[in-house]
Amino acid sequence: MPLGIPSYRPSVTGTTHMVSSGHYLASAAGYRILEDGGNAIDAGIASGLALNVLYPHWTSFGGVAPILIYDAKSNKTIEIDGLGRWPRRATLDFFNSQIGGEIPIGMLRCVTPAAADAWLTTLKLYGTLSFKEVVTPALELAAKGIPTPISLQSALSTGSQRSQPGGSTDEILWTSWSSTTDIFIPKGKALQVGDVLIQEALANSFRRLIDVEKAHASAGREVALQAARDFFYTGEIAEEIVEFSREHGGLLELEDLAQYHVSISRPAKGRYKDVDIYTCGFWSQGPVVIQALQILEAFDLRQMSHNSADYIHTVIEALKLAFSDRHSFFGDPDYIEVPIEGLLSPRYASSRAKEIDLQKAFAEMPPAGNPWRYQEAKGLRSPSSLPRPHDQGGLQTDTSYTCVVDRWGNAFSATPSDGFAGSPIVPKLGFIISSRGSQTWLDPEHPCALAPGKRPRLTPNPALAFKNGRPWLPFGTPGGDMQTQAMVQLILNLVDFEMDVQQSIEAPRVSTWSFPGSFWPHAYLAGLVGVEGRIDSSVVKELEKRGHVVEVWDDWSGRVSDLCAIEIDSRRGILKAGADIRRESYAIGR
Repeated sequence: MPLGIPSYRPSVTGTTHMVSSGHYLASAAGYRILEDGGNAIDAGIASGLALNVLYPHWTSFGGVAPILIYDAKSNKTIEIDGLGRWPRRATLDFFNSQIGGEIPIGMLRCVTPAAADAWLTTLKLYGTLSFKEVVTPALELAAKGIPTPISLQSALSTGSQRSQPGGSTDEILWTSWSSTTDIFIPKGKALQVGDVLIQEALANSFRRLIDVEKAHASAGREVALQAARDFFYTGEIAEEIVEFSREHGGLLELEDLAQYHVSISRPAKGRYKDVDIYTCGFWSQGPVVIQALQILEAFDLRQMSHNSADYIHTVIEALKLAFSDRHSFFGDPDYIEVPIEGLLSPRYASSRAKEIDLQKAFAEMPPAGNPWRYQEAKGLRSPSSLPRPHDQGGLQTDTSYTCVVDRWGNAFSATPSDGFAGSPIVPKLGFIISSRGSQTWLDPEHPCALAPGKRPRLTPNPALAFKNGRPWLPFGTPGGDMQTQAMVQLILNLVDFEMDVQQSIEAPRVSTWSFPGSFWPHAYLAGLVGVEGRIDSSVVKELEKRGHVVEVWDDWSGRVSDLCAIEIDSRRGILKAGADIRRESYAIGR
């Protein structure tokens, strides 16, 4: 266990509400709201806003914030996409003919900022408090300052946020953006761990929104929240975003912001044994969790024993199959036809499971399946052609996560993201414009091909699991393409091996990278498997015999994500939280 990072093992008696998030101060922010009488949605948004302040290298108020909530009053599970869309002026022809077939780091990869709308709209529809009340913890952190966290200092000292192999030189270009370096590398000296970081411009943005809300308070809570939201997307803040974008060669216009709204819908749903799994839809990578688990239902994993060669091999091969389908079929359903029913079908999963050879690994990403056969509406789209392996671009591990359960039975799960290495901070505002366009393809045949108004395929994907029709587990993690892999292993640890939630999070994890990565230029490291150093060396040798290219990482590696979860024991009426010790996560409740 890493020195200086205590393992948090919560009490299992008398718990009524809990928060688990990627930073202890974000958990404290959410808990403060719960203690003041707010519900899980109020607290989750407070925690998410705090993460926007605490992890500016991983998240942003102008970034993305996909959210899943369970609303106890209506007994419904809701998805808020919290994901921006490409500007109207962004076209394939523009990037391919005028930008040299690249999606360069900086303003050209910016889409409409979505997190602000996600927080404010979710608060209006499902929360109970004002924006001022939920943003106050974050405002205090931004204005009064926070101790620079280890992860931020590491990003500043290396000039890069990527911890995986295969990085490219454009990763350090953010250090040329004065609006960013003035805050985090003042006078040319990067902040060190413990140095006080003050983000006054961000604090002032929060104050401006509070002032708008206050000016409309007499019309009622919902009207006031809508006014604050509109001030961001059609008012002065929108004008400042567009002005900065134009100055730096970006494509955003006022019309893009004025027409943007988060999408609210029902999430994707699947089942693993006695657990119902809800994830974000096919505009994200979330359904990889469902597909991989349903493929694994065909195997007796418990009989294989945990983290044995047989077990790891089977899990990795199932993930490869799910990622293959992600590459060929996942994309914005507003723009392409996705075989949703087929991809989520247990019968389709069973057919894919038969492709796994228990003694031999797929050398590369396996071919996509044919999910169209398993749904009523037969589509005509063919799978994407298999890509050529390459290591250019690295594998990113940004983002953070928070989840909350309250005394009334509501549950909240969110994965805010978009750090300052993707695009420059707007100096008047203190946050970046979402650079999530990096998760797009310039191949017109790819389901995630760029188009005006289209959403990139998003890696952040919060989840909720249910048992017997009742909420059981809000869970999620940062980690780019590792997110879904860590989430699958968490569920397997809980369901198949009956670990408690903290044990399930702390157990050694493994990963596959045998697919095109989500971030431009989509690194593809065929056959690569990363394992934590606690995996037995004899298991590593056996995996290599079966054809895996194994890299042994640190015993407690941040590369394998940063899970947080809250287990709801309805039978005993208690909550049990877990928080990953691989980074700075923490859980708190009573």
